[in-house]
Amino acid sequence: MISQIPKYKGPIYLYLQTVILAFCLLAPIQSFAGSVLEIEVSVDATLEKFKKDIGGAEVFLKNAKGVLVFPKVYKAGFGIGGEYGEGALRIGGKTVDYYNTVSASIGFQLGAQARTVILIFTQDEALQKFRNSEGWKAGVDGSVALATLGVGDAIDTNSIKDPIVAFVIDQEGLMYNLTLEGTKFTKIKK
Repeated sequence: MISQIPKYKGPIYLYLQTVILAFCLLAPIQSFAGSVLEIEVSVDATLEKFKKDIGGAEVFLKNAKGVLVFPKVYKAGFGIGGEYGEGALRIGGKTVDYYNTVSASIGFQLGAQARTVILIFTQDEALQKFRNSEGWKAGVDGSVALATLGVGDAIDTNSIKDPIVAFVIDQEGLMYNLTLEGTKFTKIKK
Protein backbone atom coordinates (compact mmCIF):
# COMPACT_ATOMS: atom_id res chain seq x y z
CA MET A 1 0.00 0.00 0.00
CA ILE A 2 1.29 3.45 -0.91
CA SER A 3 1.18 5.96 1.88
CA GLN A 4 0.23 9.50 1.08
CA ILE A 5 2.48 12.43 1.71
CA PRO A 6 0.87 14.99 4.03
CA LYS A 7 -0.30 18.09 2.18
CA TYR A 8 1.09 20.70 4.54
CA LYS A 9 1.05 24.13 2.89
CA GLY A 10 2.38 26.45 5.56
CA PRO A 11 4.96 29.19 5.01
CA ILE A 12 7.92 26.89 5.66
CA TYR A 13 6.70 24.45 3.01
CA LEU A 14 6.30 27.26 0.46
CA TYR A 15 9.73 28.64 1.29
CA LEU A 16 11.33 25.20 0.84
CA GLN A 17 9.57 24.79 -2.51
CA THR A 18 10.92 28.15 -3.62
CA VAL A 19 14.48 27.32 -2.53
CA ILE A 20 14.38 23.95 -4.29
CA LEU A 21 12.98 25.50 -7.48
CA ALA A 22 15.62 28.26 -7.44
CA PHE A 23 18.36 25.68 -6.98
CA CYS A 24 17.00 23.69 -9.94
CA LEU A 25 16.97 26.83 -12.07
CA LEU A 26 20.43 27.98 -11.05
CA ALA A 27 22.28 24.64 -10.95
CA PRO A 28 22.64 24.48 -14.75
CA ILE A 29 24.21 27.95 -14.83
CA GLN A 30 27.64 26.45 -14.22
CA SER A 31 27.22 24.73 -17.60
CA PHE A 32 27.44 28.21 -19.14
CA ALA A 33 31.08 28.39 -18.03
CA GLY A 34 33.15 28.92 -21.11
CA SER A 35 36.61 28.00 -22.23
CA VAL A 36 39.26 30.67 -22.65
CA LEU A 37 38.69 30.69 -26.42
CA GLU A 38 34.92 31.05 -26.02
CA ILE A 39 35.33 33.93 -23.58
CA GLU A 40 37.90 35.70 -25.79
CA VAL A 41 35.75 35.42 -28.92
CA SER A 42 32.66 36.62 -27.04
CA VAL A 43 34.53 39.56 -25.48
CA ASP A 44 35.87 40.61 -28.90
CA ALA A 45 32.39 40.48 -30.43
CA THR A 46 30.86 42.35 -27.49
CA LEU A 47 33.40 45.18 -27.69
CA GLU A 48 32.96 45.49 -31.46
CA LYS A 49 29.17 45.73 -31.07
CA PHE A 50 29.60 48.27 -28.26
CA LYS A 51 31.82 50.46 -30.47
CA LYS A 52 29.38 50.17 -33.37
CA ASP A 53 26.21 50.92 -31.38
CA ILE A 54 27.42 53.76 -29.14
CA GLY A 55 29.01 56.93 -30.45
CA GLY A 56 32.20 57.83 -28.63
CA ALA A 57 32.65 54.28 -27.28
CA GLU A 58 35.86 53.70 -29.21
CA VAL A 59 37.53 56.83 -27.78
CA PHE A 60 36.17 56.04 -24.30
CA LEU A 61 37.59 52.50 -24.47
CA LYS A 62 40.91 53.76 -25.82
CA ASN A 63 41.32 56.11 -22.84
CA ALA A 64 40.21 53.50 -20.29
CA LYS A 65 42.73 52.12 -17.80
CA GLY A 66 40.98 48.74 -17.97
CA VAL A 67 37.81 47.15 -19.33
CA LEU A 68 36.00 44.21 -17.73
CA VAL A 69 33.58 42.54 -20.16
CA PHE A 70 30.93 39.92 -19.36
CA PRO A 71 29.40 39.01 -22.74
CA LYS A 72 26.56 37.00 -21.16
CA VAL A 73 25.31 37.25 -17.60
CA TYR A 74 22.49 34.78 -17.04
CA LYS A 75 19.78 35.57 -14.53
CA ALA A 76 17.08 33.16 -13.36
CA GLY A 77 14.65 33.21 -10.52
CA PHE A 78 11.39 32.28 -8.98
CA GLY A 79 11.05 34.31 -5.79
CA ILE A 80 14.75 33.74 -5.13
CA GLY A 81 17.04 34.47 -8.03
CA GLY A 82 20.64 34.58 -9.03
CA GLU A 83 22.99 35.69 -11.77
CA TYR A 84 26.18 34.24 -13.17
CA GLY A 85 28.54 35.20 -15.97
CA GLU A 86 32.18 34.92 -16.98
CA GLY A 87 34.33 37.52 -18.65
CA ALA A 88 37.76 38.99 -19.18
CA LEU A 89 39.61 42.02 -17.87
CA ARG A 90 41.57 43.77 -20.58
CA ILE A 91 44.28 46.35 -20.11
CA GLY A 92 45.76 47.96 -23.19
CA GLY A 93 43.60 45.70 -25.37
CA LYS A 94 45.06 42.47 -23.92
CA THR A 95 43.40 40.07 -21.50
CA VAL A 96 45.17 40.03 -18.13
CA ASP A 97 42.65 38.07 -15.99
CA TYR A 98 39.35 36.22 -16.14
CA TYR A 99 36.48 36.93 -13.76
CA ASN A 100 33.04 35.70 -12.88
CA THR A 101 30.13 37.75 -11.64
CA VAL A 102 27.60 36.42 -9.16
CA SER A 103 24.64 37.96 -7.40
CA ALA A 104 21.52 36.78 -5.61
CA SER A 105 18.20 38.44 -4.96
CA ILE A 106 14.95 37.85 -3.13
CA GLY A 107 11.65 39.33 -4.20
CA PHE A 108 9.10 39.12 -6.98
CA GLN A 109 10.85 37.59 -9.97
CA LEU A 110 10.00 34.85 -12.39
CA GLY A 111 11.85 33.66 -15.47
CA ALA A 112 15.30 33.89 -16.99
CA GLN A 113 17.22 36.38 -19.09
CA ALA A 114 20.70 37.15 -20.38
CA ARG A 115 22.45 40.49 -20.57
CA THR A 116 25.88 41.97 -21.20
CA VAL A 117 27.84 43.92 -18.58
CA ILE A 118 30.83 46.14 -19.37
CA LEU A 119 32.77 47.88 -16.60
CA ILE A 120 35.18 50.58 -17.69
CA PHE A 121 37.86 51.71 -15.24
CA THR A 122 38.77 55.35 -15.88
CA GLN A 123 41.31 55.69 -13.05
CA ASP A 124 44.39 53.60 -12.26
CA GLU A 125 43.65 53.63 -8.53
CA ALA A 126 40.18 52.09 -9.01
CA LEU A 127 41.59 49.45 -11.35
CA GLN A 128 44.37 48.49 -8.93
CA LYS A 129 41.99 48.29 -5.98
CA PHE A 130 39.73 46.01 -8.04
CA ARG A 131 42.59 43.77 -9.18
CA ASN A 132 44.09 43.46 -5.68
CA SER A 133 40.81 42.41 -4.04
CA GLU A 134 39.74 38.88 -3.13
CA GLY A 135 36.24 39.14 -4.55
CA TRP A 136 35.22 42.73 -5.24
CA LYS A 137 31.62 43.70 -4.44
CA ALA A 138 29.92 46.64 -6.17
CA GLY A 139 28.65 49.19 -3.67
CA VAL A 140 30.80 47.77 -0.86
CA ASP A 141 34.36 47.78 -2.22
CA GLY A 142 33.73 50.55 -4.72
CA SER A 143 30.95 52.47 -6.39
CA VAL A 144 29.96 51.93 -9.99
CA ALA A 145 28.23 54.60 -12.06
CA LEU A 146 25.64 53.14 -14.42
CA ALA A 147 25.50 54.76 -17.84
CA THR A 148 22.02 55.21 -19.28
CA LEU A 149 22.35 55.31 -23.04
CA GLY A 150 20.44 53.86 -25.93
CA VAL A 151 21.64 52.58 -29.28
CA GLY A 152 22.77 55.52 -31.36
CA ASP A 153 23.44 57.74 -28.32
CA ALA A 154 26.94 59.05 -27.73
CA ILE A 155 29.20 58.90 -24.70
CA ASP A 156 30.25 62.33 -23.52
CA THR A 157 33.80 61.55 -22.41
CA ASN A 158 34.26 65.06 -20.99
CA SER A 159 31.40 64.74 -18.48
CA ILE A 160 32.26 61.26 -17.16
CA LYS A 161 34.42 61.64 -14.06
CA ASP A 162 33.48 58.44 -12.22
CA PRO A 163 36.32 55.95 -11.54
CA ILE A 164 34.21 52.99 -12.74
CA VAL A 165 31.44 53.25 -15.32
CA ALA A 166 29.15 50.31 -16.11
CA PHE A 167 27.09 49.65 -19.21
CA VAL A 168 24.35 47.02 -19.07
CA ILE A 169 23.01 45.85 -22.41
CA ASP A 170 19.91 43.73 -22.92
CA GLN A 171 19.43 41.31 -25.81
CA GLU A 172 17.83 43.95 -28.04
CA GLY A 173 20.99 46.00 -27.75
CA LEU A 174 19.40 48.74 -25.66
CA MET A 175 21.01 49.88 -22.48
CA TYR A 176 18.89 50.18 -19.40
CA ASN A 177 19.43 51.38 -15.89
CA LEU A 178 19.43 48.96 -12.98
CA THR A 179 21.62 48.35 -10.00
CA LEU A 180 24.81 46.34 -9.77
CA GLU A 181 24.80 46.94 -6.00
CA GLY A 182 25.88 43.76 -4.22
CA THR A 183 27.14 42.07 -7.38
CA LYS A 184 30.37 40.22 -6.66
CA PHE A 185 33.25 39.98 -9.13
CA THR A 186 35.86 37.27 -8.49
CA LYS A 187 39.04 36.39 -10.34
CA ILE A 188 38.98 32.84 -11.74
CA LYS A 189 41.66 30.56 -13.14
CA LYS A 190 41.24 29.55 -16.77
